Amino acid sequence: MQNGIILLNKPAGISSNSAVNKVKYMLKANKAGHLGTLDVLGEGLLPITINKATKLFDYFLKKDKTYLTIFKFGQTSPTLDMEGPLSEEDANLDLQEKDIEQILSKFIGRQNQMPPSYSAKKINGKKAYQLARAGMETNLKPKQIEIYDIKLLKKTAKNTFEFEIDCSSGTFIRAICRDMAKELSTYGVMQRIIRTRCGCFSLKDAVTLKDIEQGNFSVISPEVLFEQPRLDLNQTQFEALQNGRNFQTDEGQFKIFFKNQFLGLGQCEKGKFKMLIRLF
Repeated sequence: MQNGIILLNKPAGISSNSAVNKVKYMLKANKAGHLGTLDVLGEGLLPITINKATKLFDYFLKKDKTYLTIFKFGQTSPTLDMEGPLSEEDANLDLQEKDIEQILSKFIGRQNQMPPSYSAKKINGKKAYQLARAGMETNLKPKQIEIYDIKLLKKTAKNTFEFEIDCSSGTFIRAICRDMAKELSTYGVMQRIIRTRCGCFSLKDAVTLKDIEQGNFSVISPEVLFEQPRLDLNQTQFEALQNGRNFQTDEGQFKIFFKNQFLGLGQCEKGKFKMLIRLF
């Protein structure tokens, strides 16, 4: 199995790590990872890296994302989604689309967001949700995120609305629901979340676990993640690279190729060449 990326349309009900392990097993890959966790109840785009492409995680970590989500106001849960026990519904609440539209602009831009107590944020080596489930204080701290746009798509039921959200990596959509509800003088719960974009990748190009099992998928070359110019090595340069010797080339960062095979990201600075990401 070659090094590369498979775009999985993850179903709700399994963790991102479980999805990765299923793909790894089906492909008999040596290594597999993902480029950004989706919650167990989350659906949609999960880019899965195969073999040496797992080295791309740190590079891809801060890529922007797009989500479709459904928020219900007047009801909530400890986890801010449908996983936790739901509170009683506020029978007197009757929000309309105009009520939502009036507050959306307050959530656009850079801001400090408090992560949910039930999240995978680590505190002294333990995940916040582990502490929360044990009834312990999480003592989470706000984190700066950026929301580029929130579109109200439609009202789906009483006090229930569908949104499209473009945001920076690290944004908790459940926390947006919580904060939006507070602005509306109520409380809220995220009913559904679907990731439709992750960096340069789109859900429309993703395949299902069944597709992968049946061999109906393609492996994307990691080179698509990089915008740097291409540098094709000759035989002498490639041998120098293999043996840790320097060779001369233009200054700057490059996508490195040899015989049309992508080798990773390299950089020449002050006459010295080094690989920043090595995939061979």
